[in-house]
Amino acid sequence: MTKRTSAKYKLDRRMGENVFGRPKSPVNRREYGPGQHGQRRKGKISDYGIQLRAKQNLFCNDGEITEKQFKKNYLDATSMKGDASQNLIGLLERRLDMVVYRAKFAPTIWAARQLVSHGHVRVNGVKCNIASRRVNVNDVIELGTKAQEMALVIEAQGLAEREVPDYVVPDGNTKVTYTRVPKLDEVPYPVRMEPNLVIEFYSR
Repeated sequence: MTKRTSAKYKLDRRMGENVFGRPKSPVNRREYGPGQHGQRRKGKISDYGIQLRAKQNLFCNDGEITEKQFKKNYLDATSMKGDASQNLIGLLERRLDMVVYRAKFAPTIWAARQLVSHGHVRVNGVKCNIASRRVNVNDVIELGTKAQEMALVIEAQGLAEREVPDYVVPDGNTKVTYTRVPKLDEVPYPVRMEPNLVIEFYSR
């Protein structure tokens, strides 16, 4: 299980965006960087820097999975038919921990990964503790009995800042069906994602 050990809000301020979509992010109040020199005019970013920023945005929003896992998704996306950037988004949104997060079973992607890793999630009635498992269309994802009473699950379901997307269809409060693989414009990212630049970054 990947755990983010550094401060999420510090990353937000460095990137200048609310990368994780958290309501208490400091960039909601001020968009400039930290420190006494935070408001200095920034230099022009190179093409590589633009691609790297796009990669970091997408990488961070998926809970900072390992670089090896992220690159594997890129390789799979480029080997599939169709637009590689759309394929990449589809593969990332098929991860079990991401589906659990989109279903509002957990308040953050890290909490979603923990729920899966601790065996609190079932796929088609079978317990699964592999966060990176790819969910298929029409798979049913369900919370275990113990998880339904957890404070973090109850907290997540009451969050007002995000909604369950159309491709994750709820059946009550503890079960959802993954109905289709989404396109980029269907995914409720808190910031603009540019997967085409991520593809360019890895294909250099």
